[in-house]
Amino acid sequence: MPAPAGGAPSREAARAALAAARASRAAALDRWLASLLATAPPHSAPAPSPRAAAPRGGAAPDGAEQGDAEAGASHDKTSRDDLPSAGPAGGSPSGSSQTGGSQSGAFLTGNGGMPEGVALVAVGSHARRELTPGGDLDLVLLHRGLAGVAAIADRVWYPVWDSGLRLDHSVRTVAEARTVARGDMKAALGLLSARRVAGDHALVDELRAAVLTDWRADAPVRLAELSAMCRERWEAQGELAFLLEPDLKEAHGGLRDVHVMHAVAASWVASAPDARVRAAHDLLLDIRHALHEVTGRSTDRLVLQEQAAVARALGLLDADVLQRSIAEAARTITYGASHLWRRVDNFTRAKHRQPPGDPQGTGRRGVERRPVGDGAVEHEGEVVLARNADLSDPALVLRVAAAAAQTGLPLGLATVARLAEHAALPRVPWPAAARDALVSLLGAGPAAIAVWEALDQAGLVVRLLPDWERVRNRPQRNPVHRFTVDRHLVETAAGAAALTREVARPDLLLIGALLHDIGKGWPGDHSKSGAVVARDIGARLGFPEADVRVLETVVRHHLLLPETATRRDIDDPVTVQTVIAAVSEAPGREREVLDLLAALAAADGGATGPAAWGAWKAGLVAELARRAAAALSGGTPPPAPALAADHAALARHDGAAVRVTGSRITIAAPDRPGLLWRAAGVLALHRLAVKTARVVSSPSVSGASAPSAQTAVLDFTAVPEYGTPPDPAGLEADLRRMLAGRLDVAERLERRARSVRIRPGVTVPPPRVTIVDDASRTATVVEVRAHDRPGLLWRVGQALGSCGLQVRAAQVDTLGAEAVDVFYVVDAQGRPLDASDALDAVRDRVLESLH
Repeated sequence: MPAPAGGAPSREAARAALAAARASRAAALDRWLASLLATAPPHSAPAPSPRAAAPRGGAAPDGAEQGDAEAGASHDKTSRDDLPSAGPAGGSPSGSSQTGGSQSGAFLTGNGGMPEGVALVAVGSHARRELTPGGDLDLVLLHRGLAGVAAIADRVWYPVWDSGLRLDHSVRTVAEARTVARGDMKAALGLLSARRVAGDHALVDELRAAVLTDWRADAPVRLAELSAMCRERWEAQGELAFLLEPDLKEAHGGLRDVHVMHAVAASWVASAPDARVRAAHDLLLDIRHALHEVTGRSTDRLVLQEQAAVARALGLLDADVLQRSIAEAARTITYGASHLWRRVDNFTRAKHRQPPGDPQGTGRRGVERRPVGDGAVEHEGEVVLARNADLSDPALVLRVAAAAAQTGLPLGLATVARLAEHAALPRVPWPAAARDALVSLLGAGPAAIAVWEALDQAGLVVRLLPDWERVRNRPQRNPVHRFTVDRHLVETAAGAAALTREVARPDLLLIGALLHDIGKGWPGDHSKSGAVVARDIGARLGFPEADVRVLETVVRHHLLLPETATRRDIDDPVTVQTVIAAVSEAPGREREVLDLLAALAAADGGATGPAAWGAWKAGLVAELARRAAAALSGGTPPPAPALAADHAALARHDGAAVRVTGSRITIAAPDRPGLLWRAAGVLALHRLAVKTARVVSSPSVSGASAPSAQTAVLDFTAVPEYGTPPDPAGLEADLRRMLAGRLDVAERLERRARSVRIRPGVTVPPPRVTIVDDASRTATVVEVRAHDRPGLLWRVGQALGSCGLQVRAAQVDTLGAEAVDVFYVVDAQGRPLDASDALDAVRDRVLESLH
């Protein structure tokens, strides 16, 4: 290989040399194999070298120039050493070859001694001109029913065996090859890439046409079979991107997958691999080639002790750079293959449900585009941009991604490409809508992983979070870890989504999980360096300073609970004080930080691997967290919302006021049972999703004479579920009709619900309803944590009303896709509930409304 001044080959030079070696070897093998097929007696001259061409006048292999064949006429000048791997050394073939030679005259033609009605065909890696030094040579001797074809076969096979090359061979007629291909998937895949080396052109063309015709005709069955085979192989071999000692060929995302993608493309069901996938394939092929040269063995498994040498052979800095290159290539292939297999699955399902009168088998009865979020619609099983999507909206990318994750659907390839090329990204600090969409994306759990991968493949993740580049595809040289650093972070966030009911701030849990190991891209203790990065990213995302402090503390101490619980005596008071001292770095938020650390420890351990987390460790961490919580002072609960002066001024002399200003909706009216949930129902009728709500009920400010008269002020922040916002005048009119008792909200919501087809979406944690003891002396405090969905506040309010309760105050927040709602309720006499059976009934009724 050419080397720069430093002595080691550059990356580009090393890879170019490997590609050139494969091309040269393929040409040499073609010329040598063509010469073997020629009819000269096998012991009349030394066996030709693989670098020699076919005899002068013989047919050149497909893709070879005539000049090459002529230049190689004197083929006895090249030795075995000219090949990258073992090749024929010259000399007489074996005795069996001599037997074949004695009968060869029966097949002589006038065309340079080439047998008539015979062709030598390469399949597999040599057909693709990708044969690496340790690869097998796969050949088919094709003929038109010749009785003595075995003699010709001997004249080819024996010299190949003598050369030391590993040979997989067969002798077939076109009909026989066609039959084998229809019954043997491996044979079919090989013949789809068949390439003529020498012999009868028409015979090879006939074979190709027959195999392709059968493959396309049987596509629904064969592709389903191929899909099952691939999934079985992936299960056995694992995912190439995340293996410490991967099989470059057979693992998920390896070379075999690209070959399969080409086979699927030959069926016309999906497109051929794009340029990025082809480039990833070529990189893995170069790595495999270097591995064969370094080891001198035919192996596809890149073990740890060989990685440094392979990296040097490729001009790479070290084994870590090699591993990152493999991970990136494998993920590119896996991502491309996932879209291809989705097309295949849609195709096979459509064929099975093909309606009468649909000869094309599309199975379509019309194209449906169903809104799944603002700017996003479902189309043919994917989430794509809505026609009216605003590409200048800085939250669009993440909102569309969140819509895909929350519905459990993939992002369309064209949509991701369009977003990457044209969509605006949030400026620093991010607007609340973009931050909320990121939290919603992560809160989808495992469904978020594929969507995040789509954003990553398009280069959007590093543009949104530049610090991500340092951990992207970074290997973890620890068998306990199953994933690269970046994938581990996403897996941890996905696991944390199941624990959002355990913490007061699910948004900080999800972002903390995403960032907890971000310091592994920097030198030193990753917890300390990660805390600094997390602080910067928290500010970038637009979190308030107090929340940024919590994020920084959580990342710095994310290992505190598992390490302390397993290495220290939790019965020792000093152990608990160590935990309390750490969480006190966020003053006033100690209990919140403790809960976040406990949930993060479980998510982190589960994402690391079975050896990192188990029932014993989980029990120790939970017990340590419980003891630390008991030792914390706890502080006092936050006060209920109070009536602000500007809100009080809204109460008009007629006793009601409604104001709609953008996404802010404020209502002031005489308090009455059901006011909150009826107002929330009107917002749901107008397809508005409530992001925040503050409800306060205080003595009347409108001059009412009754001392018990109350004025309720409801302050909502609501955004459209999708599309353009509703007409403010129409919304205000409906709210006024509701206040006047002239709008049946329940009936209209029921009618709307019957007309909407609800998609199941992703699996979410079960809702939780808690009666918070001692949070208020004047009201019963009901805390609701649930996955947000349209009309949630309406249902919860209805449930509270059905229990005879009135909402005196409420604080409603939607953090990403999670609703964290607190209601201060009283009974008909204006008193809090105290009977345990009454409290249980309220809890059960609210829970029932959430299912």
